[in-house]
Formats: sequence, C-alpha cells, structure tokens
Amino acid sequence: MNENRPETNDGPAGGDAPARVQQLFIRHQGIIKAFILSLQPGFADADDVLQETFLVVTRRAADYREGSNFTAWACAIARFKLFEARRRATSPTLTEEALAALCDDAPDEAFLQERLPALRECLRRLAPRARELVWLRYHSELASETIARQLEWKEPAVRVALSKARAFLRDCVQGQLAKGQP
Repeated sequence: MNENRPETNDGPAGGDAPARVQQLFIRHQGIIKAFILSLQPGFADADDVLQETFLVVTRRAADYREGSNFTAWACAIARFKLFEARRRATSPTLTEEALAALCDDAPDEAFLQERLPALRECLRRLAPRARELVWLRYHSELASETIARQLEWKEPAVRVALSKARAFLRDCVQGQLAKGQP
C-alpha cells in the first residue's frame, strides 16, 4: 500500500482492498473463530467455515466500508457459511431456525475481548498436567481416547481430568471477571 495515499471511506486507496481486509481478518481471526466455534463446535468443521469465510471476505473486499465494524461484517459472512455447511451436512444437528437463533445470541466482540485475557491468565494457572490435557484436546484437537493412548492413561481418567480442568477454567474466568481483572 502506498503510504502517501490516504484511505477513504470507500476502502484503502490504490485498490488494496483485498490486502486490507485480509490484514483485518488476520487481526480479528480469534474472535471470528470463537463466533464460529460457538455455533459449530467441531474444530475441523469450524476451521473449514473459517477458511471459507476468509475467501468470501477477500472476494467481497470492495463491499467493506473502512471504519465500520469489521468483525460484525466478517461474522455476518461466517453466519451464511455456517448455514451453507449445515445444508451440506449429511446429518445436520440443528435446523436452520435453531442456527439462526443461536447466531442472534452469539457473543459479540466486546464479550469475547473481555474474557480472552482472563482465560489466558486462568490457563497459565492450571496445573501443568491439566494444561497439557487442555492443549491436547483443544489445540491439537485430539479425542479423549487418543489422549489416553498417548499419555498411557485410561480414557475415563482423561475425561474426568478434562472435566475438572474445564470447571477450574470456568470458575477462574468468572472470578477474574468479578474482580475486574484479566
């Protein structure tokens, strides 16, 4: 982008709209993915919707108006991609009406921005083994039976440990927010 050319309300100068919205997408990807995950809990499926959303955001870059709420715009696109994914699913779990209602109640950017620092702090406070389990389950997207094999644990023990870790994180985040701390 030419730094000497100002951006206008119609988008970045010089036809760099796709590059600009891609930068915004990358900057706000965590919030967009959290929105998608709140409605499409399978990580692989959510990643597919996120990638499809990125492609549409890039293709429709000229439609984005600089200064407007980018995450709301991108999440609206993600919502339509979620509807498409639901239609393609061989055994959809939600009706379109239920998905639409969930989209209307999905957390907004402020809600997520408020909780992410608290969650990071609470993850830091988890016992090392519990943090490893959470990492394997939610970052590496491993099923509890795979984690059990990898750690040489019994699967019920993994499920119980994950349940305790989630309860700790929930209580910790709520406590952090009640104190007004991240």
